Formats: sequence, C-alpha cells, structure tokens
Amino acid sequence: MKNFSKITLSVLIVASATLTSCSNNDDEATPMPVAKATIYERLGGTKMVTDPDNPGMMIEQGRLSYRKVVNSTIGLIVADIQSNAAGNLQAHFAPLLAETGDTQATNIAKLSDNLTDFFSFNTGGTNAVNTYSGLSMVAAHNPATNARMGTKASNADYTKFEGYVGAAANANGVASNTELYTDVVAVLESLRTPIVQK
Repeated sequence: MKNFSKITLSVLIVASATLTSCSNNDDEATPMPVAKATIYERLGGTKMVTDPDNPGMMIEQGRLSYRKVVNSTIGLIVADIQSNAAGNLQAHFAPLLAETGDTQATNIAKLSDNLTDFFSFNTGGTNAVNTYSGLSMVAAHNPATNARMGTKASNADYTKFEGYVGAAANANGVASNTELYTDVVAVLESLRTPIVQK
C-alpha cells in the first residue's frame, strides 16, 4: 500500500508540474492585452501644470492640450472669416461674430470652454473639471434649437472645420504623434453625422 501511495503521489506531482508548465507556456504565448491609454491621458492626462493663461493657477495637462488646440482652431476660423475667403464658415458663426466688445470676447471664451469640456470629457477626462453639460451635437448645430448657430453645416463645411482642427493640432504638437492624431481624427469623424444637417 505504501508503494501505491508513493507511486500515486509521484504521478500527481509529475502531472501537476506538467500542467503548471503548460499553463505558463500558454500565458507566455498569449499575453494579456494592455489597455490603450485614453486620448486625454496621451495628451498629458491629469498631471497638474501651470496654466499659462491664468497666472498662479494650475490646470490638467490633458485639458490644457485640448484648450490650446480649440483656441487655435477658433483663431483660424475667425481669421478665415475676416479674410472673406470663398467658402469660409462665416454663416455658421455670424451670430457670435455679430456680438461686440466684452460680450463677443466673453462668448468666444465660453465657446472655447464648452468645446474644451466636450472633448476632454468624451476622450477620457473623468474628474469634476471635465464635465460637459451643453446641448447635444444635433441641437447645438441646428439654428432652430441654438440661436447662436447661424446655419446648418454641410459635409464640405465639416471637412473644412476638420482641416482647421488638423492645422491647430499640428501647430500645438499633437499631429506629430501619428497614432494620437489618428485617434483624434476618428473622434471628429464620429461627430460628422450628428453635426452635418444639410
């Protein structure tokens, strides 16, 4: 009986070692997939940095990166509108541009904050600073539900807007990271259907 127990024990140990080694080989052959960082994290995430626009204040690097691109995009759109170039986006922003003085500056700042909130919240910025409580994309881009929207957008208008975002991303170093830039473009393309309404 003792021999049977020793043989049984030996078989169990060998089987256990074999199964363990097979299990380890399987783990090595199929590693667990690593979760890809969100766009917000790849733009700097929640790392706190000095806010260049507000002395003495701190801002998350991800939010600052978005704000820089948003502000540059708004600047490119306004410059194009002021140049009276054919096919510019003036009709879309006419109500905002018709405002004057402090009202216009305040509302352009609100537009910047709103867009920064929207992109930060929807690409991984999850803390209380990055919340979006504005209109849905359909309502925000329909003059019937948003008096600050001058006209509905066509595919050509949206493509032009994407071009401005691309130029702004390039000017702010985002486009130099091809994978990140591709992901940002994918987010913009996902918004085309609700925004394009003409």
